[in-house]
Amino acid sequence: MNNTPRGERVHIGIFGRRNTGKSSLLNAITGQDAAVVSPVKGTTTDPVYKAMELLPIGPVVLIDTPGIDDMGELGVLRIEKAKGILRKTDIALLVVDSLEGLDDYEVELIRAFDEMGVRYLIVYNKSDLAKCEAPDGLSVSSVTGDNIHELKEKIAEISVSRDEPGRLVADLLEPGDVVVLVISIDKAAPKGRLILPQQQVIRDVLEAGAISVVTQTQGLTDTFAKFKFPPKLVITDSQVFAEVSKLTPEDIGLTSFSILMARYKGVLEDAVHCARSIDTIKSGDRILISEGCTHHRQCEDIGTVKIPRWIEQRTGAKPEYEFTSGGDFPAPADLPAFKLIIHCGGCMLNPREMRYRHRAAREAEVPMTNYGIAISHMQGILKRCTAPFYDARFKPATERTGGIDSLNIS
Repeated sequence: MNNTPRGERVHIGIFGRRNTGKSSLLNAITGQDAAVVSPVKGTTTDPVYKAMELLPIGPVVLIDTPGIDDMGELGVLRIEKAKGILRKTDIALLVVDSLEGLDDYEVELIRAFDEMGVRYLIVYNKSDLAKCEAPDGLSVSSVTGDNIHELKEKIAEISVSRDEPGRLVADLLEPGDVVVLVISIDKAAPKGRLILPQQQVIRDVLEAGAISVVTQTQGLTDTFAKFKFPPKLVITDSQVFAEVSKLTPEDIGLTSFSILMARYKGVLEDAVHCARSIDTIKSGDRILISEGCTHHRQCEDIGTVKIPRWIEQRTGAKPEYEFTSGGDFPAPADLPAFKLIIHCGGCMLNPREMRYRHRAAREAEVPMTNYGIAISHMQGILKRCTAPFYDARFKPATERTGGIDSLNIS
């Protein structure tokens, strides 16, 4: 559980005014001194993340946020940061001081939870100091531990019904199917290990009872020759799409790890529809290229070097580029400045955060697509690379319905 990536964990945000005991509650839930506790208001100035296994839920990320009533110029920034945590929050705990009860600040937070569709619990803390009737929540004490176990159980109750991501690829496979994974080993590849989407796909293939075979581009033809029957599917790094497409027979399904991540996070169709906007780019247009993780960029980096080069080759234009990574993403009010957004697969972001980014772009009327989808469009193979999800030839016999033409992919 300690190795479960953050994007796969239930995100539990702890919100409330200063000095209601948010940090103490985090420590009580985790059984550790994960957050600094002080009677001084405003001790928590930035969100504190704690990844752990929280029974009976499983792997979670607990997020302690600054007080929603923080004062001054810095306080405003902290409040905005706290509200930004809602984008990735699956479950919110609204911590109320039992001595003071609900106020306008809590009402504002509840309104924000409802607007963003975040499930929440109202937690009346400091029951050791003031007995509080809590018909709309739960009375606890982070000092004595009173009702902390009951709080965990209530969190688990609403966690069970949270929106779960779909499967990466297992639902497209039947036991015994062969899947060939084409993985590049280059300067950008991590030394001695596979990147997260590659690991996740291998695991998902195995859970389907299928067979995964791993090779590099130069070994793909020899790999095909070793099979008596053709593999069901080839999954490749997006940056070698052109070469792998030429080497893969048309009767074998083809897609990429990045496209699978778009499907897994629930944004595939939106990203596919937006890919054609690449062809409308003109010189001077601003393009946002965003990644959900932070890493040292190598020469020939896919986001900052290869994708801009392919855009310019495809369009003949010289657009302007802006790059973000990790938790950084423009505020909704800033998105209309961009003509196009191209996002990575988002393996380090939870599904709620990815759906928020797509929704914010859609509301700003800015097309947003995905690395693998953008690259396959620019290589002229987008229809082929999304066919495994829509074309009956590549789907399990029990799911052969619908048609790829409904997506109007060129």
